[in-house]
Amino acid sequence: MKTQLKYVLLGFMLMAFLSCSDEDDSNKDDIKPVITINYDGGFPQACAELTKGETYHFKAMISDNKELASYSLDIHHNFDHHTHDDQGVQCELDLLKEASTPFIFMENYTVESGMTSYEIDITLTIPETVDAGDYHCAYSVTDVTGWQARTSVDIKIVE
Repeated sequence: MKTQLKYVLLGFMLMAFLSCSDEDDSNKDDIKPVITINYDGGFPQACAELTKGETYHFKAMISDNKELASYSLDIHHNFDHHTHDDQGVQCELDLLKEASTPFIFMENYTVESGMTSYEIDITLTIPETVDAGDYHCAYSVTDVTGWQARTSVDIKIVE
C-alpha cells in the first residue's frame, strides 16, 4: 500500500511539475513579423532595372504584432541563376556568367524600441564600377522575440 501511495504522489508531483511554465502563454509570441515592398513607394519592385551611378531609395514596410527589433538589406549578384524561397515573379535573366566586380551590399539596422510598424528607407548609390547583370534584393525583418521574415526580388543593374 505504501508503494502504491508513493507512485500516486510521484505521479501528481510529475503532473504538477510538467504543467508549470515560466512563460505566460497569453504573452507568447508565435506570429512572424510582416515585410512587403508591394505598395506605392515600395522599391525595388520585381524586375526593376537600376542604373550604375544612380541613387535609389530602397523602401519596404515592416510590422509586427508585438514589437520590431531589426531589419537588413542584402543585394548580391545572381549570375549563377540561383533562387530564393519567396520570389513570386520570374524575370528574364541574362546568360550565366562569372562575377568580376559584383555589387554586394549587406547591412543590418536597428528599429527604435516600441515600434510595431516602420517604413524602411535606405538611400543607396549603385557604384559605376560594378558588374552589370542580374541581382537579388532581399529584405529581412526580426521582431523582439526572434521571429524573422524575408522577401526578395530579382533586379538588374544596367549601364
